[in-house]
Amino acid sequence: MKCAHRWLAAGAVAFAIASPAQAAWPERPITLIIPAAPGGTTDISARLIADKLSAKLGQQVIVENRAGAAGIIGAQALARAKPDGYTLLMGNIGPNAINYALYKTLPYKPADFAPVTLVISVPNVLVVNEASPARSVSDLLAQARQEPAKVSFGSSGAGQSPHLSAEMFKQRAGIPGTHVAYKGAGPAVAALLGQQFTFMIDNLPSSMPYIQSGKLRALAVTSDKRLAELPDVPTMAEAGVKDMVVTAWFGLVAPAGTPQDAIDKLYAATRDVVRSPEISERFRSMGGQAGGNTPAEFTAFIDQERTRWKTIVDAAGLAQEQ
Repeated sequence: MKCAHRWLAAGAVAFAIASPAQAAWPERPITLIIPAAPGGTTDISARLIADKLSAKLGQQVIVENRAGAAGIIGAQALARAKPDGYTLLMGNIGPNAINYALYKTLPYKPADFAPVTLVISVPNVLVVNEASPARSVSDLLAQARQEPAKVSFGSSGAGQSPHLSAEMFKQRAGIPGTHVAYKGAGPAVAALLGQQFTFMIDNLPSSMPYIQSGKLRALAVTSDKRLAELPDVPTMAEAGVKDMVVTAWFGLVAPAGTPQDAIDKLYAATRDVVRSPEISERFRSMGGQAGGNTPAEFTAFIDQERTRWKTIVDAAGLAQEQ
């Protein structure tokens, strides 16, 4: 009997070692869902860290764009994904905070997600086409008041921070403006370059190259201080628009129920990547700040953002049926 027990014990150990549940994460490629089209800050930041994460984790991180519906399509895909650490989302202020206030119903809820860490936070920037007669915020406001029916603004999608920032701007400045939504910042910026609307309040990284090349003109930033990268561009407060500080943020989110070991490893790897000299400097050149907070801190931050944006959306009367 003792011999039989030894064989049974040995078999149990062998099964435990071979069992997929015991395999060290990650043992295969990881998919990182981007809930927006290529070219925006969500996409840019995800692609900047994907290769570095692949090297850190020893498995390929595959970036997959699932744009549309204010980030709802991508967020819903994550909520439905198996919680095994192999499907992640580059979450952001839109689908993970603003949407809860903007839409009456959503195909996901906060409890469906396990926040991992903040990747980057950025201010927004008010931009116009280089051909626009507006060379300052006051010029743009004068133009809007003179020809109110002709004023329109673009965004990366209803519910994203560029949309809500522009609605706030309209409120604070007392001007009209028709919203034109696109499936991401990339298409929206392309439309502004083609003079398809009057202005845009974009996440800074997606507009920065065009500001630097002179194709877009920056009129103001939504940060509380001027940016070193755009020292001649005033803050909204300096331009006469009070209470207009907005910070957009982007970070990794996993499905709820993802094993803690996978969350911990992913957090540690992402923190090291975003705080590395190469990536943190790249983020700074885009006008952004590297993240790297703990999962608990990121969870608390997102909770606060949901509450803050509900107040803003309710005050603006922007809630929609869905």
